[in-house]
Order: sequence, then C-alpha cells, then structure tokens
Amino acid sequence: MQARSNPFKAAPDAYKAVAALEQYVQEESGLERRLVHLIKLRASQINGCAYCVDMHVKEARHDGVSEQWINLLCVWHESPIYDARERALLGWVDAVTKISETGAPDSAFEPLKEFFSEAEIAKITVTIGAINVWNRIAVGFRLQHPIDKAAQAA
Repeated sequence: MQARSNPFKAAPDAYKAVAALEQYVQEESGLERRLVHLIKLRASQINGCAYCVDMHVKEARHDGVSEQWINLLCVWHESPIYDARERALLGWVDAVTKISETGAPDSAFEPLKEFFSEAEIAKITVTIGAINVWNRIAVGFRLQHPIDKAAQAA
C-alpha cells in the first residue's frame, strides 16, 4: 500500500486545527494517560488504522503499560485484565467510534456515570472524536507507519 499524498503539506491549516485538538487532549483535558492510551488504541483498532495502532502501542509501552494489557485490548470483552472502569470506557469508545451502527446507546453511556463526572465524560468523548479524526486522515490518505529495524531484519 502506498500513501496517496501528504494531507499535512497540502493543507497545513487543517493540520494545525487537528493538532490543536490533540494538544487539548494531551495537555489540557486532565485525563489520565492510561485512559487516553485506552481510547486511542481501541478506536484505532476498530478503524483499522495501522499507522495509529503502531504509534499508540509504542506510546503506551513507553508510559509503562504492560504488554498483556496492550495485546488483549482487541478482545477486551473476553479478558478480565480490564477493570469495571476501563470496561465502561471501552464500551463508550466502541459505541462512539461505531456511532453509525450503535447510535451511542444508553447502555454504553450509563456505565460511565459510575466512574466519571459529566466533565470527564465530555472530555473522554472529545478524545474519542479526536482519535477518530486522526484515524480517518491516516486511513484515508494511506499514511504508512514506520517499519522498525528489528522487523525489517526478520
């Protein structure tokens, strides 16, 4: 697969706008890094974004998240490694990322209230929206993730 073009060079003002949203998520939202990793990695898996999955796995590892926690995320429904708070969050990530299929049902929203404030739920939803924007850019323009040297040697 080959990249179609570089959207960031083609429309730097658009990149600047999306980057500002990302800056908010990373530096101003106040969300725990672990939760941001959970959101970004799960949404990227759902959207089939190899570029973002590669990036967010590396970021999660860098922040000390375990390999098992990362590896089992694609099958989170089946694994007890995720606690009730993370499961509530993951249910919302799935529902919002697949919004055309789910309609963001009450059954996905209600569990959030047990663990998060209204402000946190709003920030979580903005974070889900932000990674979905990045995923659509990366998949739409077929941006290619870097190949690690160890993978090239294999």
